[in-house]
Amino acid sequence: MPGRAVRVEEGGEQLEGRRVTLEAVAAHAGVGRGTASRVINGSDRVSAASLEAVFRAVRELGYVPNPAARALVRRRTDTVAFVVAVEQERVFWEEPYFSAVVRGATAGLVDKGIQLLLAIAQSQQDRDRLTAFLKARHVAGVLLSSFRGDDPLPAAIEQSGTPAVLVGRPTCYVPDWSVDVDNAEGARLAVRHLVEQGRRRIATITGPLDIQAGADRRTGFHDALRENGLCPPAEAHGNFTRTSGVVAMQQLLDRLPELDAVFAASNIMAAGALHVLRREGRRVPEDLAVVGFDDSPVAADADPPLTSVRQPLEEMGREMARLLIARLDNTPVAETKLVLRPTLVVRKSS
Repeated sequence: MPGRAVRVEEGGEQLEGRRVTLEAVAAHAGVGRGTASRVINGSDRVSAASLEAVFRAVRELGYVPNPAARALVRRRTDTVAFVVAVEQERVFWEEPYFSAVVRGATAGLVDKGIQLLLAIAQSQQDRDRLTAFLKARHVAGVLLSSFRGDDPLPAAIEQSGTPAVLVGRPTCYVPDWSVDVDNAEGARLAVRHLVEQGRRRIATITGPLDIQAGADRRTGFHDALRENGLCPPAEAHGNFTRTSGVVAMQQLLDRLPELDAVFAASNIMAAGALHVLRREGRRVPEDLAVVGFDDSPVAADADPPLTSVRQPLEEMGREMARLLIARLDNTPVAETKLVLRPTLVVRKSS
């Protein structure tokens, strides 16, 4: 039944000197070409009987989709870029946040046969090269993370016609498609817990305030103090790195040695704070309680184990992938701006 190749689009590889085509698969299965194409491309808009018939034909004929030809037919590649705007050291070594989100995104794409390409936009040269790469349509879509302030790249990608989904966002850009956690509520959970533990002199180490997550966590911290009739004794600014947590914690102790709690806007900064407290002879949590944010593996491995606001990082990655696939397939979704709920994981540091 394979017959001769009448078209090359979505054709398979050679089998005994003949190219197995999508038309041959459809004829062998007794279905239309459109139905066969939908089955092979992962659509669920087919009957169970047609699904089984096409899969049987694929097995019996040895049909293998040609990725390059299929990309031409569908006018898109089967590759998605995950673009991160931070230093390489944070992506690969220091910050578990990124690996968890990428794992979730990969899991959400793999069933659709879509590959994930990681790109780090650290310098302006990186951004220029990346912009040219994306405009050349080498990828079907883009997932974006950790862009700050008025960085023009997210808007430029969207304006180029390349579908994009952000996790979080810079303060000066509001995307139409995004996934985030309720950062302000997460900070409120942290402060309420500290108040319940009898803490009254609570400071914060903020994240970068030109990332919306950093700004929202600071806002939630202040809101929760006001709710409990407390005035913030101090805050110090960090940038989601361990070094900034070390510097900020030392600043807080120098200015207010009577502190009895600190909320750090990331686990990495909280780990830096714990280092300073050990060095200064402060017992945690007896003298000073510490709460972080993310609940990445850093929290459980800290000494003492770190109480942390949990954001569901892998779920965020999967949701990013789901939204991007919906954009690529022009599939309606109920909500294009997802905000997930945080929870508090209590450990020995508080």
